[in-house]
Order: sequence, then C-alpha cells, then structure tokens
Amino acid sequence: MRQRLRTPIAGLAMVMTGLLAVSCTSGTGPSSSGPAGGGGTSAPATPAPEIKISPVKGASKVRPDKSVVVTASNGELQEVTVQGGGKVLKGEFDAGRTKWISKGPLKPSSDYTVSAKASGSGGPAEVTSSFTTLKPAQELRIADVTPNRKGETVGVGMPIMVTFNQAVGDKKAVEESLEVTAEKPVTGAWRWINDTLAIYRPAKYWPAHQKVKFSARLEGVRAGKSMYGVKNYATTMKIGAAWISTVNTRTHTMVVRKDGKVVQRMPISAGKATTREYTTTNGVHLTMERGNPVTMISPGKKKGDPGYYKEIVNHAVRISNSGEYVHGAPWSVGSQGRANVSHGCINARPDQARFYYDNFHRGDVVKIVGTNRALEWNNGWGFWQLPFKQWKKGSALDG
Repeated sequence: MRQRLRTPIAGLAMVMTGLLAVSCTSGTGPSSSGPAGGGGTSAPATPAPEIKISPVKGASKVRPDKSVVVTASNGELQEVTVQGGGKVLKGEFDAGRTKWISKGPLKPSSDYTVSAKASGSGGPAEVTSSFTTLKPAQELRIADVTPNRKGETVGVGMPIMVTFNQAVGDKKAVEESLEVTAEKPVTGAWRWINDTLAIYRPAKYWPAHQKVKFSARLEGVRAGKSMYGVKNYATTMKIGAAWISTVNTRTHTMVVRKDGKVVQRMPISAGKATTREYTTTNGVHLTMERGNPVTMISPGKKKGDPGYYKEIVNHAVRISNSGEYVHGAPWSVGSQGRANVSHGCINARPDQARFYYDNFHRGDVVKIVGTNRALEWNNGWGFWQLPFKQWKKGSALDG
C-alpha cells in the first residue's frame, strides 16, 4: 500500500516542477530578448519638429489687426518670412525660439504668404502657408494735411492739422498710428477737434530752422466697426525763422522780431471797440493766409444798413476767422500810432504792410495785448490760447 502512494506523489512533483519551470521562463521569452536573441528593445524614432501657423492655410477675410503667429514643437524655429501687401512683415521670436509673432497690422485686401523653417534632433522641417485679409466695408484715409505745400516754409507756431475721410470711431487706435518727429525734439500732443480732424501742437513754439516729419501708419489700423486704414502717409514741413510780432493796442504799435531781433517797428491802428465786433481780439494769433488785394465787407450787413462797409485792401495777412488782418490802410495813416479807428483789423502804413506781407509764412506768431476781447481758441488758428495742459486733454491717449 505504501509503495502505491509514493508513485503518484513523485509523479505530481515532477509535473509541478515542469509547470514551475515553464512559468518562470515565460517572462524572459522573445518579447524581452529582442530579435534573434539580440537583447533589449529598439528606441522609438525622434519626431521631426511640428510647425503650426495662424491664420490657418487658406483663410480669407482675416482681420488686419490680427497677428501672424508661428509655433514649433520638438524643435526651434530657424526662419520665418511673411510677405504680403508689397512688403515683408516684421516680427519677433520668443526667448526659446519656439514662437514668432508679427509686429504691426496687416494690409487690408491683400494676399499673404508665410514660410517657416525649424530644426531639431528629429531633423529639419519646413512649412509654407497663405491667407487673405478682408476688404473693409469702410476705408480710412487721410484727406488732407496742413501744412503740405511743396517747398513751403512755415512759422514756429504752425500746428499740424490732419483731416480724415471718415468719422473715426476708435480715436485711440488711430492716434497711436500718428507720429511727429522733429530734428529738434519738443513735447507735443494731439487734440481731436471732431471725429474727422486731429491737430498736433507742441507745448512751446517749435525751435526755429529745422524739419519736422509727420507720418501716419494707418494701414490695417482698426478705426471703428468694419473700418480699417488702407494707406500710410508721410510728409515733412520746414520751419523757418522765428517771426514773432507783438501788437499793443494801447500804445498803437506793432514790433516785428525775427529770431529775437527787431526788424520792424510799425505804428498801427487797431479796432475802435465801439462794439464787440469792432474790438480787436486779445491773445496769440497765427498768420493763416494772405491776399493782395482782399475785399472786406461788414459781416451780417447789406448795403444801406448802418455800419455797412466794403473796402478793398492791399497786402492783407489773415490772423483769425473773425475778419482780422494785418493790412495796408492809407486812409488811416493819420491815426496810426495815435488812435484805434479800424473795424478790428491791424491797420498799417502801406510800405510797412507790404514788408510784413512779403515776409509772411503761415504759422508766424502775432501776439496782441491791450483789449478786453479774448481770441477764442478755435477762432482761426488760435490754438495757442489753450494752456498745453488743457490742450492735451483733447488727446485720445491722455490719461
């Protein structure tokens, strides 16, 4: 009986041993030994850099105020080129050269091509894409800039007056695109007179004898709903000598200085001040235009009305929009230097009026003192009547 029991137990032990051997060797089979028993697994291939471009390829009606963004993963960007609108768009890489972002707006209604190259341990990569910017429903342009006459020299008080062809909605965005660069820099500011007119004035008169450049980088600037700038603009104004004249209506004199030196002393006759209309305005005026001759007619009156006049005057230089000129007046020579008898203008001797007329520049300064009627800041070019602190409050960027 005992011998019969030993045989199965021994057989069972042999079977268990065999099973245990199979179990132990299954974890080190072909999956761990590699092909043909070479040992170890092969490392996965390193991926090549992946380049992504925004706006996406084929995009149309892209807003011009959006940036072009190029990114690379698994590598670094080596080169990014964006061309469109007749020029190459500038941009900057981040510190790790994994991202490139364009600088400045895009040109509306234009086709753009983007080319990007990257490198990495997985090899080089190169991608080309293209997109189109939208056509604005409203196109913003500069309709006029004053001064902008070819070859003109202007005075030290001359503002820069910019008129737009559309009512500007986003004045801040548009003003940020405007730049004034002077050879002799001074502090200045823009003031919005209305939705289509912005005026630049320095805090103090321009330093004489220099050039001042005005530029507007309007292309792609979003100026309002569905409105974008479509054309850049640039012009340069030449500032000449500092012609600054001082009129004293009480002493009936006008002293003309060029770069601080007196070049003419003129006996004058100012407004007789019997009414507000006939009172010469006090304050800082700028010369605006000239004419020889100019016909002057009493405002708001017709022939036969009390106070009606119609005079043809020579060598007239306008200094406000309320009818004030410096002009020749042979009929009042006897009163010049002694009494105020005009309708508000500065009457001068014919030869001296001609001297002033011949040396005229738009933007020369005429300071008048001695009356009780102040020149309104928006009467003609009376912009210097506003203190600079108040002037710049009209800027969209102030504060």
